[in-house]
Amino acid sequence: MLIEDLKNYLGFAVAGNFAGHLGEAGEADEFSVIKTEEKDAPKGLFPFYIKGHDSFLSTYPICDEVILTHGREDDKIQAEPEVALLCDFVYEEGKVIDIIPKFFSAFNDCSLRVQDGKKLSTKKNWGSNTKGISSDLIEIDNFTEKGILDTYHLSSFIKRDGVLHNYGTISAVKSYSYFFTQLKDWMINKFNTQEDCGPLEEISQFMTNAKEAKGMLIASGATAYSEFGKRNYLKKGDELFIYVYNARVHSHQDIINNIDSSEKLKECSKLYQIVK
Repeated sequence: MLIEDLKNYLGFAVAGNFAGHLGEAGEADEFSVIKTEEKDAPKGLFPFYIKGHDSFLSTYPICDEVILTHGREDDKIQAEPEVALLCDFVYEEGKVIDIIPKFFSAFNDCSLRVQDGKKLSTKKNWGSNTKGISSDLIEIDNFTEKGILDTYHLSSFIKRDGVLHNYGTISAVKSYSYFFTQLKDWMINKFNTQEDCGPLEEISQFMTNAKEAKGMLIASGATAYSEFGKRNYLKKGDELFIYVYNARVHSHQDIINNIDSSEKLKECSKLYQIVK
């Protein structure tokens, strides 16, 4: 699959699916109005790309090489290392009936941190090349604890002025608040029931042309930041590295050793982007 193929996918992401992230992103107060059935449940879904939508959401934001600031540096641009799920879905009689994750990849749900009271989606797509996905797609054999993703970890780094820093915490994919069947069932429910509240929008309005979409690209949620990641926003010249890798095959040192290498690691999805 090519990056261009994703133009025919609907782009959504999960908000608040990793402990502590919303607070680190300065968004906890905005989300305080949203109540969840369980304490650690995600807050909701938001769109970042809807082909043909009559708004900024119709701009295709995904790239596997660069992040463009479009002059928005003062709005505090921050990368968000995540696991992306490329999914088939079943849509019947105005409802999402099923979601079938087929592939996964390293993803950068890059975001503006401007606190302007607007919907979260407005901070997620400010032009072309403002999101990132690795072209190293890995097939999902079984989207349960018995499948391939159970052994994968997520790590991220930023190189600034030639110095490498940890960007996000090293996190097991299964340490997301919701994942596997629990996340799938939760998403199906949210696609059909989420209402407008606080920074989130009513979701069904974005599904008008769902039958024309090839699938869904769903970002599972951002991990917690390192101390450097918390304190530093992106600037031109920064190099970003996001890895989703089989932790039974690769050590953290293996990943660090690969950062400046052109070697393609097996059982690993690597995203490398330069901020311009």
